[in-house]
Amino acid sequence: MAKPGHAWSRPKSEEEEEGEDPVDAMVSRTGCAAQHWALQECMAEQRDWRRCQDQVQAFRHCMARRQRPRP
Repeated sequence: MAKPGHAWSRPKSEEEEEGEDPVDAMVSRTGCAAQHWALQECMAEQRDWRRCQDQVQAFRHCMARRQRPRP
């Protein structure tokens, strides 16, 4: 006996097929990926966000510029 429901699934996007992290995809769309990766690298090396304040501020400022409403 057939199970109720459908037997098909939606096609996966390229991002899903490559296994890209949804956060990385979102940051890439903002245009702040370089700042994000610099912050990630610093955090991996230093293991203390307080030592990465230059990168934190650069990423923060980039994201703030992108979120401002445009006239």
